[in-house]
Amino acid sequence: MTSSSSSPQLFQWILDTRPWWPEATQTKHLETHHPGLPRPRPHPPSSRAATLRYYHIRDAKMALGSALLKHYLVARFLPALPWHSTPQHLTRDPRTGKPLFVHPSLALAFNITHQAGVVALFAVLHPPSLSVDVGVDLVSPTERRERDRALVAAEGWPTFVDVHADVFSAREAAYLKHAVLAAVPGLVAPAGGPDAVVDAKLRAFYALWALREAYVKLTGEALLAEWLGELEFRGFRPAAPTAGWGVPAREEGAWDGREEGAARERYGAQVVRHPEVWFRGERVRGVNMELRAMGEDFMICTAVRTPGSEEVGMGWRLGPYRVLDLEEVLEFAEGRAGDGVWEEV
Repeated sequence: MTSSSSSPQLFQWILDTRPWWPEATQTKHLETHHPGLPRPRPHPPSSRAATLRYYHIRDAKMALGSALLKHYLVARFLPALPWHSTPQHLTRDPRTGKPLFVHPSLALAFNITHQAGVVALFAVLHPPSLSVDVGVDLVSPTERRERDRALVAAEGWPTFVDVHADVFSAREAAYLKHAVLAAVPGLVAPAGGPDAVVDAKLRAFYALWALREAYVKLTGEALLAEWLGELEFRGFRPAAPTAGWGVPAREEGAWDGREEGAARERYGAQVVRHPEVWFRGERVRGVNMELRAMGEDFMICTAVRTPGSEEVGMGWRLGPYRVLDLEEVLEFAEGRAGDGVWEEV
């Protein structure tokens, strides 16, 4: 999209940092195993220093992935901009801390999430005349499965839910505790063994977490917002796992919260669209949301709205995320390295 373009463009990208540099077992090893470019390195000194501050190498790699995605996004859509100059177009909202894109003739709304070694970015490049809010959240129902199962076994499922009751509404907590298995037929794997019921409940729990987090991030607030208890996702359901990480979710048979009747009883949908959102007792309109499975281990929730032009955002199809190859990003950075130095802001 150039400064003369008027049609918004959506971008949904993922970097999977889990296979990066297996020989690097400590964060400090990134100094030597880092895929440095001849000039300059692929992210500015400030974000590089922030990356190396992480104690766990997995967290450091996700921080690096986040930095790469942001700078790759900016450089992709400003063709004359050298890679090292991308920071001049990135800042943070002083109120929310969210990253912001700054340019006189282009507007770019974006949000980044990371979990369990995977980093995802959702962005909308749009004309400045259109207001766009975005949010994205990634959850892994299996990342802490053994710990979660042990807690449920020791304390019981209602207590597990109550531990997080301060970020859920009372109706959501009650649904999780008592109704979700009956409301979503087929959620329990028929041959899943004694842990199948607990795993089904946990998948619903993390689906709700992703829905709420993506919505809250779209608003620019945080999970400490005073109105959290007044936000409700009614009758929510998780996305069914795909056959593997690299197996795309089935688009056909997606669950759509705007449908009525038998379609609302369907489970097995790997894409869940338009969940029912309520705020302060009223149905929320104009927010386009999608929950999508990526293998058994991940669900990603995408949210977007276009205030003042609701029909625009509601008409967008939130499609699958593209998994970028690290070498692709680094080769692009190297090709746009130029002869300058990083411009810190």
